[in-house]
Amino acid sequence: MSTIKRQLVLNKGSEKYIFRYDDGMEDALLDALIEQAQDKRTNFDWFDAAVLSFKLTQSLISQANDLLGETTDVQFHTN
Repeated sequence: MSTIKRQLVLNKGSEKYIFRYDDGMEDALLDALIEQAQDKRTNFDWFDAAVLSFKLTQSLISQANDLLGETTDVQFHTN
């Protein structure tokens, strides 16, 4: 079973940052975002890292919803 390559892309002015990662390697991606934000040789900053980590979170939530299926109905009962 092959893993699906995923990517996050940030366009910042004339620069384009592309981060590719495998399913299950989101923690390594977050580490890479931190390293990039700390690197003074680039214009990638902490706000950019926050934006991409937010996009990553949205993607993970979407994947979780897909796994649960749209037909899953959570009901709360009170007495």
